[in-house]
Amino acid sequence: MQHDLSNKYGDVKSIIHGIDPRIKTLSLIFFIFLVVSTPADEGSRFSTYFLLISSVVILSRVPLSFVFRRSLTVIPFVLLVFLSLPFIQGGEVMASYDLRFLQLNVTHRGLETLIGVFAKSYLSVLSMIVLTSTTPFPRLIRGFESLKMPKIMVLTISFMCRYMTVLVDETMRMKRARDLRSSGGNRRWHIETVGDIIGNLFIRSYGRGERIYNAMLSRGFTGSIKTLDDFKIRALDGIFAAFFIAAAVVVRFI
Repeated sequence: MQHDLSNKYGDVKSIIHGIDPRIKTLSLIFFIFLVVSTPADEGSRFSTYFLLISSVVILSRVPLSFVFRRSLTVIPFVLLVFLSLPFIQGGEVMASYDLRFLQLNVTHRGLETLIGVFAKSYLSVLSMIVLTSTTPFPRLIRGFESLKMPKIMVLTISFMCRYMTVLVDETMRMKRARDLRSSGGNRRWHIETVGDIIGNLFIRSYGRGERIYNAMLSRGFTGSIKTLDDFKIRALDGIFAAFFIAAAVVVRFI
């Protein structure tokens, strides 16, 4: 079964796809650092950041609809965390809402903070979508390892991404089996069934993990990821890093 979790645009031929994974990772992390360090009330800078990362998306030839759709999956979680900001920040009151036992005041400073936090979160998500969508998964993991990321983190990310779709398929099969064996039921029954599915999924995942680990040990796995090609930094990689970082620095400080 195909999932949106898979990197279906990782093999597209473009300038951004050809950049060394280490260069892309460091450049985008530095970009995120500049975005996060920008004061929340400087909205024009966030607009320019968006134009900059959007130009990278266009050069990557990844469909804009795919990038936009994937970025939307993160927005609800960000909003749930930060929707209270307009009501808890001090400053000039823009609007007031009287609830029975509570009065909520929306302040100008709180609204600016909310917009700034949302812009920073969205730009950071876009940066990570660019990285993961333009880099084949094995090269991305190998790049993390070359950057001396802790081995346990590299292996955790590797297994999580490789077997996430397997767990999704397993869940869908269990749900399909439940639907075929029963129909109707009240809300309590559905909640209990979901709990059973989660428990069974955990047990099956644990057993599958043990089998995979033993299979890897029997094939001589030592904890490091092996690839057929070594990374080589080219002139194009340096040009991309220099231009992209310089443009981000100009937006941040000028």
